[in-house]
Amino acid sequence: MDEIEDGPEPEIQTTEPETAAPINVGARLKAEREKQGLSREEVGEKTKIAERHLTSIEEGRFSDLPGRTYAIGFARSYARALGLDEKDVVEGVRDEMGVAAPQVSERKLDYMEPGDPARVPSSKLAWGVAALLIVLLVIGAFTWKGFFVPAADLPTIKDETEAVATAPTAAPTTTQTALPTGEVVFTATVEGVWVKFYNRNGSQLFQKQMAKGETFTIPADADGPQIWTGRPDAFTISVGGQQVAPLATEQRTIRDVPVDAASLTSRPAGPGIPTHGN
Repeated sequence: MDEIEDGPEPEIQTTEPETAAPINVGARLKAEREKQGLSREEVGEKTKIAERHLTSIEEGRFSDLPGRTYAIGFARSYARALGLDEKDVVEGVRDEMGVAAPQVSERKLDYMEPGDPARVPSSKLAWGVAALLIVLLVIGAFTWKGFFVPAADLPTIKDETEAVATAPTAAPTTTQTALPTGEVVFTATVEGVWVKFYNRNGSQLFQKQMAKGETFTIPADADGPQIWTGRPDAFTISVGGQQVAPLATEQRTIRDVPVDAASLTSRPAGPGIPTHGN
C-alpha cells in the first residue's frame, strides 16, 4: 500500500460579506427627486433655494453652502418639498457634517431656517421697507434744515446792539399839522344808495336813497351826529372842503358811527373803520 506523503494543508480562504456603504443625504434627495420626475429648477421654485445650492446638497458638498445653519435649513426644505422625513434628513446632514444637534426646541430651529419659503420675506415687503426708509430720510433732512440752517441767517446779539446804537434818532416834532374843521359833506358815488343820519339821542337828521352825485351836509347844530348805511364805500367825505378817508372800502352795513368833524378827522389816514355793530 502506497504511503501518502504529508504535505502542507491547502489554505481555506474565507470571504466576509461586504457591507454596503450608507447612502448619503444628498444622494437620497437626488434619487427621490428623479423618482418623482422633478428637475432641480422645479424644486428651486418650491423651496426658493438656488439651483447651485441644491447641487451642492445632492453632491454632499455642504461646505460650499454659506454655513451650517443654511445647510440644515436647505436640506430640511428640500426634504419637505419631496415629502421625505425632515428630521431624518436633518440628522443625516448633521452626521455628515459632524455637528451635534443644538439644544433648542425644533420650533425655534424652524424659525431660523433660511431656506424655508415661509420665512423668506417677499419682494413687495422689501421694497416697502426701502421706500419707508427713504421717506424717513427725506423728512429728517428737512427737519434738520428747518432747525439748524435758519440759525446761520440770524444776526448776533452784538450786531443787533450796534444797529440800535447807530440808528438815527428822529428829530422831535415841534409843530403839528392842523386838522381840518368846518362843515361835513357826504357825496354819493353810486345811484340809489340808502343812508340815514341821526343825533346821538336817535332823532333823525336825514334819511333817503341818494342819487349819484347828491350831497348831504351835516347840520352845524347836530348833537353827536351818526350814520347808518349798507354802503359806506359809496360816499366821499369832506370836512371844511378837505377830503378825508372814506368810512370803508367794501360794501357792508355800519351803524352808530360818529360823523362829526372831530371824529372824522381823528380817524386814520387810510381806509377802514372799527366795527360799531350791525
